[in-house]
Amino acid sequence: MTTKSKGKPEHPEKTHGNMGRTCKLHTEMSTEQPGTQTSNLLSGHPRPHYVVKNWLFYFLFVTSATLGHEIFYITFLPCIHWNLDPFLCRRLVNMWVVVMYIGQVMKDVLKLPRPPSPPVVKLETRVDAEYGMPSTHAMAATAISFTLLLSAEERVQFPFELGLAVAVLMSVLVCLSRLYTGMHSALDVICGVAISAFIIAVSYPYWGTIDYLQLHNPVAPVVGMVLPLFLAYTYPELDHYSTTRGDTTIILACSAGCSVGYWVNERLGLTFYLTGPFPVTLPPLTLAALGCGFARFVIGVLMLVLTRQTVRFVSLRVLCWIFGASASDPEARKRKEIEVPYKFTTYVAIGLVNSILVNRLFVKMGLWDLGDSV
Repeated sequence: MTTKSKGKPEHPEKTHGNMGRTCKLHTEMSTEQPGTQTSNLLSGHPRPHYVVKNWLFYFLFVTSATLGHEIFYITFLPCIHWNLDPFLCRRLVNMWVVVMYIGQVMKDVLKLPRPPSPPVVKLETRVDAEYGMPSTHAMAATAISFTLLLSAEERVQFPFELGLAVAVLMSVLVCLSRLYTGMHSALDVICGVAISAFIIAVSYPYWGTIDYLQLHNPVAPVVGMVLPLFLAYTYPELDHYSTTRGDTTIILACSAGCSVGYWVNERLGLTFYLTGPFPVTLPPLTLAALGCGFARFVIGVLMLVLTRQTVRFVSLRVLCWIFGASASDPEARKRKEIEVPYKFTTYVAIGLVNSILVNRLFVKMGLWDLGDSV
């Protein structure tokens, strides 16, 4: 993207070098002009105006950036559960929560700023108050892509080289999107990738042990619920409000709900896992299979959204009533005693519904063949 200044020629592309920030910018600030596509003023804070010149890069990297947002987590991870193997979803959630918690805490402990604007133009505003080092988008993309690759190799047959190429591509797209949107420096992104790679390398030999303890230990559901709640309440305090605490609470709560849900499925004797011997050969991808998968996705997402809206509505109003606040007051939702429990309750419910109820609904609707599950 480039921008035009009224009455002046376009500026050449710029680079910036503070703390390794060497990404070439595709946006430049400009004054607003009639008929141009510009950014808006959000929350009373002026943002640079910009004009999109390269729509291919714009859509590619803005879309890639969403792979680190809530909308991706609430669709992609459950979709793995509903349409491939709940075993893989559980592994992904385990690794996702670890890398995201470490990354979020590091941000608020190190307190290193995001790239300054100008010279960059920030295309996202929600997380602008967060610190920059490391990039949790880069951490999550690396962790999810390569955890799926390594875990799927145990479960299903596929060309490993193709899977590796897809994992690298997804990670690279997300990393580049953080540079393009002006939200991170190159150093932020590199550190995020390196931290995730280190966590995967160190934890990989113990994944099987963690699986067994999570599913069979009698205290697993207690630990799986209490530990995330403790981490949410003891999250590092800042001198200003940041979305990191709320986002971290959401991630911890999803993990807690899923962890308890998978333990319950094991106790009930129906896990919906693929049946061996492993690695299994996946059935051919027919139109009927695609239609069934799409139906599962739509129904599953609708159930999760309904759960989110219902539990969020109730929990927020109950907590606001307890603490004498208005549920419609945005500032009230930022208070720790309200934000942490209402978000934790909401996303624990989502994790439980995803792991326990959705697949059972699929069975009732004829969208899941128990002959392929254990």
